[in-house]
This record gives sequence, structure tokens and C-alpha cells, in this order.
Amino acid sequence: MTFGNQDYSERLRAAIKSLVEVRQEQGVRADRHLEALAVLVRSIFVHEGFAESDVLMKGEGGNLKLPGYFRPTKDWDLLVVENNVLAAAIEFKAQMGSISKNVNNRAEEAIGSGTDVWEAHREGLFGLVRPWTGYFLVLAEEPGIHEPRRTGRPRFPVDESFRDASYIQRYEILCKRLVERRVYDAACLLVSTDDPDDPIREPSSELDFDHFAAAIRMRAQALAALRSDL
Repeated sequence: MTFGNQDYSERLRAAIKSLVEVRQEQGVRADRHLEALAVLVRSIFVHEGFAESDVLMKGEGGNLKLPGYFRPTKDWDLLVVENNVLAAAIEFKAQMGSISKNVNNRAEEAIGSGTDVWEAHREGLFGLVRPWTGYFLVLAEEPGIHEPRRTGRPRFPVDESFRDASYIQRYEILCKRLVERRVYDAACLLVSTDDPDDPIREPSSELDFDHFAAAIRMRAQALAALRSDL
């Protein structure tokens, strides 16, 4: 996982290891289990030219609330705010168990948050500059998540993409379509495993960490050009 002249492989492994350890020690409601991952992503923004003080993370006492359109506010996990311009907003999610019970809930959360922020932008709540949004999801390897799954018998035919798709494949479809339909500008999907020789798997090359980092670089370059124009 080398991006530019930066090798993030070991740092990504350490961040995922920290996530798993905190969840195991403190349970599913642990507040800071995603902190190491957010620190890693913040370092990419800083490497691409943003001041560290402009990259705000949950748990550091900063204000990470953004106004919404369908609701008053929403707390995000990481914001980049430069000269009072919202440069980026990222949502981090981890699912370390019960994937089969929560796949629909996770999809609804992601769609809702992404849609809400775009409608708020269209209403002019963030100013003239279009914010960049990212969705980062980490799943834990567990029995059965790679097996084909039936969709039941809904009233109308199911999208063929979901027919017999495993839970992992459903998440892949979700993340890809979130980006395709511009609900988010970029998405990353990782699977953590108990294998010390292969602790992280990236189910889709389109949703791997390198692509996510590359999208951040493109955002940084776009804002640099905007600064020059202004």
C-alpha cells in the first residue's frame, strides 16, 4: 500500500489492529476504537498540504457537527476545514460482528448521511465550495460472510446484482454505488482477519486504501488550484 512516496502498509495494519483490540477490550460501544484509523487518514491530508490544525478528529474536543437538510445537525468523524471552507468530511464505520443482522442498517446510515450533507450543500449551508466526502468501512472476518445469500421473496424482483450475493458482496455493491451516484466522493472497504500473515483483506481494488488515499490527493490538488485562482 504505497501512495506517492509514502508506504502506509504498516500504519494501516497497526490502525486496524488497534481498532480490533479496543473493540475486544471495551465492547461495541467503545468511543475511540476508530481513532488510530482517523489519525492515519489525517496524516494523508497533512502530507498533501493541509495544516494539521485544520484536520479535526472526533475525541479531540473540536466541533465536528455539520448542518443537515433533513435534520438539524450530524456529527462526522473527521472534518477538514481550511479558512472556514469545508474541504472534506469523512465517516468511519466498523462492524466487528453480527454482520448479517446489520447490513441493511449500515446501508441506510450511509445513504442517509451522504444524501443529507449534499442537500445541505445545495441549500448553501456550506458556502460556494463543494465539500468532498468519504466513507470508510471496516468489517471483521466471520463465518458465513462469503457464502451466497438469498434475498427472500419481496413484492417485486430484486436487482440482479444482489441475487445470491454474499454479505461481503452486498457491502461492495453498496460502497461502489455510493461513489457511482456521488453520495460520497470516495469509499474504502476493508476486512480485518485473525491471520497474522494476512491481517487485512481488500475485497475490491476499486475500494482499496490506495484508491481512497489517491482521492484525497485529488481533492488537495483541486483546492490548491482553487486557491491559485482566487
